[in-house]
Amino acid sequence: MNFAHLVEINDPLNPLIDTLSREQLWRGLVLRVERPKMFVPWLDHCEIVLRSDASIERELRYGDLVIRDQVSFLPQLQVHVHVPKQNDIPASDLNMTIEEPQPGLLFIRFEYEDNSPARSTDDAFYNEFRRSAYQESDIDTVRVIRELAANGVLDAPMC
Repeated sequence: MNFAHLVEINDPLNPLIDTLSREQLWRGLVLRVERPKMFVPWLDHCEIVLRSDASIERELRYGDLVIRDQVSFLPQLQVHVHVPKQNDIPASDLNMTIEEPQPGLLFIRFEYEDNSPARSTDDAFYNEFRRSAYQESDIDTVRVIRELAANGVLDAPMC
């Protein structure tokens, strides 16, 4: 299943929405990776097991389910999350790309790919459910980033 959608960050026609800078948005996406419990409350634990300048490997625990993934960064542009095939979990990828078609007009493009084609009507129904869940989760990610920005958490450079 492949799925992509855009979430608008700055809407110049809506004065009720605080404008985020590209730096704030980037810091929010990095926090989503480094401190995922801020964004996924049902996550029990996240451990960063390996870190380099451009990537990290994590172990995420949801109850008895443990998922290992690798995250790579293109600073100020893209976060790529790769989940290799493990046990009953197929390989999958998520790209979160900051797009700025004109100065200050920011979007995040979320792209999901798991290379498992729909084989039946049930699979198609399940994939539609997943698309909806991904979209809601991504909108919630932006909501949390906005809250963090409003509280000044995203104003200081990350260490």
